[in-house]
Amino acid sequence: MAAPVPLYRSLLVRLLAASCVIAGCAIAATAWIAASTATSALARQQGQTLQTDTDIVSQLSGYAVGHTDWTGVAPLLRQLTERYQLRIALVGTDGKMISDSSAQPAPLPPSDIATIDPLSFDTSTTPGVQKPGLDPRVIGPYQLTPDESNTLRQMADKGLLCLTKYGGQAQLVELLSGRYVLQQSGAPQRATDICGNPNQYVVPATPTEVKPLADLAAATSACLVHERLPVPPNLSVTTAFQVQSSQPASASMKPAQQCLQTARRDQLRPYVAAPAQLYLGIGTTAREHFDLSGPNRSKIIWTAALVLAVTVAVTALAGLRLVRPLRALIYTARQDPADFARAPVTTRDETGYLAMAFNQLTERREQMDAQRKAMVADIAHELRSPLTNIRGWLEVTRDGLVEPTPDLITSLHDEAVVLQRVIDDLQDLASADAGTLRVHPQPIAALDLLQQVALAHRAQAADLGITVEVHAEPGLDVYADPERIRQVLGNLVSNAVRHSASGAHVTLTARPTADGVELSAQDTGCGIAQADLPYIFDRFWRSEKSRNRGTGGSGLGLAIARHLVLAHGGTITVESFVGVGTTMTVRLPPPC
Repeated sequence: MAAPVPLYRSLLVRLLAASCVIAGCAIAATAWIAASTATSALARQQGQTLQTDTDIVSQLSGYAVGHTDWTGVAPLLRQLTERYQLRIALVGTDGKMISDSSAQPAPLPPSDIATIDPLSFDTSTTPGVQKPGLDPRVIGPYQLTPDESNTLRQMADKGLLCLTKYGGQAQLVELLSGRYVLQQSGAPQRATDICGNPNQYVVPATPTEVKPLADLAAATSACLVHERLPVPPNLSVTTAFQVQSSQPASASMKPAQQCLQTARRDQLRPYVAAPAQLYLGIGTTAREHFDLSGPNRSKIIWTAALVLAVTVAVTALAGLRLVRPLRALIYTARQDPADFARAPVTTRDETGYLAMAFNQLTERREQMDAQRKAMVADIAHELRSPLTNIRGWLEVTRDGLVEPTPDLITSLHDEAVVLQRVIDDLQDLASADAGTLRVHPQPIAALDLLQQVALAHRAQAADLGITVEVHAEPGLDVYADPERIRQVLGNLVSNAVRHSASGAHVTLTARPTADGVELSAQDTGCGIAQADLPYIFDRFWRSEKSRNRGTGGSGLGLAIARHLVLAHGGTITVESFVGVGTTMTVRLPPPC
């Protein structure tokens, strides 16, 4: 039997490896496409979402700046909903619904995304970076009149003109309140010395700003008193909403600035709408869908083409390596059976072992063909000799050359018996090959069985000076077909007598074993060469190649004996040494 195929050469492992390569390429390509597409989509979605949220918060805060309540916010919500395809809901800090863009009631999201309060607003210009402060659009009582704004514009123009005259760089910026600020980007020291601080031209408070700034300073002082903090002397508030006093380096300036921010929120609160919580996302008017862009579509197509190419290449390579030895095996199998062609063995996997098994089968078929031819020749030889003798004696008797004496008739009868024996042996072998050889076992006394066999051959053995002995335990029974087992033992004794010289001994023995009964025929004859032992049960095999009937039989006896023993469910073995003798042993199982 062929050795097992190593795993690394196994056809199954190779097929699995090819499948894993293909699957790995497909998985990697799919993962890469999914990751890249999802990453870009998420980046765009996050950017769009952040920009959308920022814009909505900014517009709603702008509405709150210009209105003291949320009564008229519904049109703005509908406008934003149509633009961004989102449901937008505003809920008061007391939990009551202010306004909802959804036409039908729907549950709110688990949490709000922001609180719309102009007095606590993201003052950063970078979206997502929260720096709470006042919405610069909240003006309140600080809105200047046109005349006041023009006056400040003229003052600012003087400062700008001075800076630019001496090489400075600045620009004039108008605030929402109507006030102007000079933003200086660079100026030589000479321009600074001559012109001074550019914003000094627009710092003075206008009549509109005087009272609110005074009220803001008073509220700041009250806050410091309430917090039990020192109040800076001569505390006042500038138009840039910074605290100043006669002692600007005082340690109480920082708490004063914090109180100023609180007081300013309280001052501006009546001018803006109350804080409201913003909810987004539930109940969108349009469902989101995945839009496969042109670059992504091209990426998928090229990746699929690459995966397909790799799949075809790997499959073709694996298929060619697998099919090539199979084609060679098919070509060999189609050759003329008489040539006994061998298949080339080029691999060490399953296909290689298949080719080896095919070659072994061819070798056995060649051997069987040679045995068949030899058997036909042997059968012809075995039948030709007695038939030739019978025909010759009958022809000379017919021609009157020999009288039909009793001896002649006896001789012809013996030749006919030889023919009958060969034919019976061939019939037994044919029955064994067809599976129709039947035995009818029954209990037989072992001692009686051996004595019957010895008695049948004792006369012939005595003529040759050979003794036949029997050894068996009394009461030992053999479960076998009486006629067939006598045929087996008779053949063994006949061979022992035939191949023993005068003075030899043939011993028949029966003994019980753990798994049945053992019957043996032992002689002290010439023995069998070790090289011939594997062939003694083959049909028509004889150690004496000339097939002289004087030194041997037809060569079928031991073959038939083996089939009869196998039909009983037993075994037959031989042990022999040249010049010492031969022991043939039959082991029969106990009755079922």
